[in-house]
Amino acid sequence: MSVPADLPPLILRPRALADGYDDKEIARHRRSGVWSSVRRGAYVGSASAEALTRRSRHRLLIEATLSKLRRPAVVSHASAAVLHGLPLWSVPLTAVHVTRNPPAKSDSDRNLICHVCRLGPDEVTVVDGMAVTTPTRTILDLGRLIAFTPAVIAADDGLRRILTTREFLMTSLQDLIGTRGSRNAARVVQFADGRSESVGESRSRVVLAEAGLPAPELQVEVFAEGGFFLGRGDFGYRQQKVLGEFDGRVKYGRLLRPGQSAGDAVFDEKRREDAIRDAGWQLARWTWADLDVRGLVAARMQRALGRNRPT
Repeated sequence: MSVPADLPPLILRPRALADGYDDKEIARHRRSGVWSSVRRGAYVGSASAEALTRRSRHRLLIEATLSKLRRPAVVSHASAAVLHGLPLWSVPLTAVHVTRNPPAKSDSDRNLICHVCRLGPDEVTVVDGMAVTTPTRTILDLGRLIAFTPAVIAADDGLRRILTTREFLMTSLQDLIGTRGSRNAARVVQFADGRSESVGESRSRVVLAEAGLPAPELQVEVFAEGGFFLGRGDFGYRQQKVLGEFDGRVKYGRLLRPGQSAGDAVFDEKRREDAIRDAGWQLARWTWADLDVRGLVAARMQRALGRNRPT
């Protein structure tokens, strides 16, 4: 099993004992704060632990947990998503998820969740020396298990990065029909769109859909009458000439040109936004915090659509 270069070395109890430590010394290192516990019997240097992100800590937890398994298993679900680099918004990472083929039993503990479900040989790959569900199967498993919004976020990212395709997802989904959560996974696959470029854009799509708004076109380019490119919006309704922007940044390509100051870039952005409005488009903008206020984003978009309703 190989460890990414940006992760600190994992100190496993058997290795520490082989290197001459005894259990009293290990306990003393823990109490004194020299070592930080990843899980029982697995540690990292405390200085390194302070710099760990949520995802990198989980990556170490995966390695530590696999080292304690008596029977082989395939890393799956949220843990596989970490290894594939899929975003996990609002998804707990306190336990490692693995899958075994039936008739295996689920021997879970507080750091391990063992799923029993059939895995085909084409649904398993290798990442850093570990058996892991493929991106396609990982996205489907997330769709079966977690809430709709975070599952869509992961699926959008997998499609955008071409880790999978809609065709692969639909084909693999057929093998899961009748399993727990398969209908939820089908809904995620149907809704997923690789044109979403960020977690915030994916969340925004779900918010707009749940408010009953028609599905917007994504990454809409706006041109002046002479064909001059004015800008690109995250969401758009061409007939109503309405753009929606997550995080309040209309995408004009590279805002900062060589030698250009931030103030000049902001000024250029304002001019281009004015040009978009002069071309007859309405803009609705929102931030990450706005997404947490129920109904706010949808109301802004509805107001913009109302202002440009055809007469």
